[in-house]
Amino acid sequence: MANRIRFGSVFLLILLHSVAYVAIAERRVSLLNGYDKSIFKSSFHRIFDTSKYGILQLQNGLARTPQMGWNSWNFFACDINDTLIQETADALVSTGLAELGYVYVNIDDCWNTQKRDSKDQLVPDPKGFPSGIKPVADYVHSKGLKLGIYSDAGLFTCQVRAGSLYHENDDAQLFASWGIDYLKYDNCYNLGIKPIKRFPPMRDALNATGRSIFYSICEWGVDDPALWAGKVGNSWRTTDDINDTWASMTTLADINNKWAAYAGPGGWNDPDMLEVGNGGMTYQEYRAHFSIWALMKTTSGISATIASTVNTRIVTAMEELFRCLQNLSTNPSLQPQLSSQLSSSTAQSTCVVANSHVPPISYLQLQTHVQTPPTISVAHIH
Repeated sequence: MANRIRFGSVFLLILLHSVAYVAIAERRVSLLNGYDKSIFKSSFHRIFDTSKYGILQLQNGLARTPQMGWNSWNFFACDINDTLIQETADALVSTGLAELGYVYVNIDDCWNTQKRDSKDQLVPDPKGFPSGIKPVADYVHSKGLKLGIYSDAGLFTCQVRAGSLYHENDDAQLFASWGIDYLKYDNCYNLGIKPIKRFPPMRDALNATGRSIFYSICEWGVDDPALWAGKVGNSWRTTDDINDTWASMTTLADINNKWAAYAGPGGWNDPDMLEVGNGGMTYQEYRAHFSIWALMKTTSGISATIASTVNTRIVTAMEELFRCLQNLSTNPSLQPQLSSQLSSSTAQSTCVVANSHVPPISYLQLQTHVQTPPTISVAHIH
């Protein structure tokens, strides 16, 4: 297991030398002139017509800012077990990532068997989780973290394990009894039923458990979930799966960006997980990947190995970047405009990801959709 948790990985180096120049808009009260303030549901308001876009209605008290955590899939795929999950929880704490908000430890596909038991319940795979899921949840909770699990709004998961379609109530109750805090709900083997029909039943089932469970909708952006999923889940995939390449990352950033106005406290766009450190991109490209996801006000799930040691400078760098993320998340007038075809010369305001050793990546733009341009200040992240 120690060989698989490659502590001291590229992820550390990426964060160590990252420098991001992030343009942060400071809105004035006058920017609210002309808007109907009655549409604001909380201090985290959205500046657009909610009757048009669909105000978030999933009132489970979660996702006031984009969720941050770790997911097993992109690096480990089906090679998962209880020891891996426990060691990852340990690493999140020891590196300081947990203190920065990376609190979700999410088990993805392959944790359960293909068939249900005699009581029609989901069954943890005895090879990977011989003692079941609850002891794993208890361990993760003992570290001050939260445990996530995976299922599918279809007959089977994408790796042909038992899915939750038509079993939503039973499965939600089972997850709650284990102490699950997060559910990623996938879209395979769906019988051709529209996502808008399949995903709400699990929302209702989770709410009925009485436990606060983050609901992550993963329908791959098929039916433009940003238009409807704010009433259903706490996050929604806007794209297909990411690959560990620059082309894939920038393509998904472009796709996700057009839905930026639909994200806000309670529900967030999800362009898939962070590939940072997995080996398919260059050092500079991973730094850009990390910063772009933060600036887009998206979910931030590391799907890589977690380093075991981290120095003060790395923690400080990450903390400053996440402060920028929180600022953008609670200022809905700020819309990062992303395109691999754009250059700095076309930008009204440009966010540049760079450091002293490489040329700037003229990739990130920041535009505002309010009537008066905001005041721009620059935060230098070491």
